[in-house]
Amino acid sequence: MNIALVCPASLPAVQFGGILFLCVDLAKEISELGHNVTIYTTDLDFASDGTTFNKNLPRQEKIQNFTIKRSHVWFTYSLFYVNPGMFIQMLKDTPDVIHTVGIKSFQSIIATLVSKQKKIPLVISDQGGLTTHPFLHESGFIKRIFYKLQFPIIKFIINHATKITVPNEYEKKIFEKFTNKSKIEIINNGVNLETLTPSKNNFREKFCINDKFILFVGRFSHSKGIDILLRAINLLKDKPKLKNIKFVIMGVDFGYQKQMYDLINELEIETSIHIIRNPVRADVISAYQECEFLILPSRWELSPLVPLEGFAFKKTIISTNTDGIPYTVKHNTNGLLFDPENFEELSELILELISNTDKRDSLGLTGYQMVMDELNSKHMSKKTLTVYKTIKNSKN
Repeated sequence: MNIALVCPASLPAVQFGGILFLCVDLAKEISELGHNVTIYTTDLDFASDGTTFNKNLPRQEKIQNFTIKRSHVWFTYSLFYVNPGMFIQMLKDTPDVIHTVGIKSFQSIIATLVSKQKKIPLVISDQGGLTTHPFLHESGFIKRIFYKLQFPIIKFIINHATKITVPNEYEKKIFEKFTNKSKIEIINNGVNLETLTPSKNNFREKFCINDKFILFVGRFSHSKGIDILLRAINLLKDKPKLKNIKFVIMGVDFGYQKQMYDLINELEIETSIHIIRNPVRADVISAYQECEFLILPSRWELSPLVPLEGFAFKKTIISTNTDGIPYTVKHNTNGLLFDPENFEELSELILELISNTDKRDSLGLTGYQMVMDELNSKHMSKKTLTVYKTIKNSKN
């Protein structure tokens, strides 16, 4: 099959996170099964923000067995990247199926228009909280107007789609408000286990961390709940059991970095925290390997990949009991959950895992088995490929 994947960002812009890795993993796994896969995307480059575009990146690049086709972004509003050249690129090709990820993007509009014009089946995935993401309600007035203006276009994309893939029942229920449930297919997100292997890097030595550490990995944004974690750390800073424990916070600034530093100074918890900005992927993997466990205190997540990446190293996680998180992190099975905004409860769960090594190891091992058995990119890609083949066969 000839498969077109469409995404707002791709390699080397790994700071973009979630959907970038999902698209790259789909491309890698499906191309290894003998199919021709092309990712159509922007020329977003690796940087400390989401708005650094590089005309010098190759317009077409072969990576392993798949191809990336990039076009330059003319202008951007927030994470809405406008690259009209992608329309011409896609019109020149004739894939059997187009699969766009992140349907609030300009790229999904292009994918839908090409699909309609060339009568090519369209698969859509959002992974971005179509109606539930905090940005839809907490942004400034202009952004909220922008999101409202997008909705007729989003409905057009949904109506035109042949199939919608979602990672869990939470997102399925969101899409059921817009379309028939028979159009929706649940395919669990998975991580690439080949890239999540023990590293020879000495993380503690590289970053001069002498103590054991607990890990946060994610964007520096309000929705990730970093302030909730910091307030929990403030409650724990004088506890004897935390004397030789550091909290490592790794990520890229998405608008909250200054507030984060201000709160750390206000709470006087500088000595408890080690911040690593703009980490390279190898350092993130080393951190997973060497940490005691992870914390994901998000106010909202659809289907987070960070817990799965931690599970690959048999590390458990504490996260928030909200939205799509409980479909990945199951309380007292592979991790622990606390109520939204409740930093007191989070601090208690941190103490619990620090105090109970056996429980920590048991939860991590259960998570590891889940990733080995099902929540990996090979399993995800095979199920996605089955969707493509079913669509192609029904068209014929």
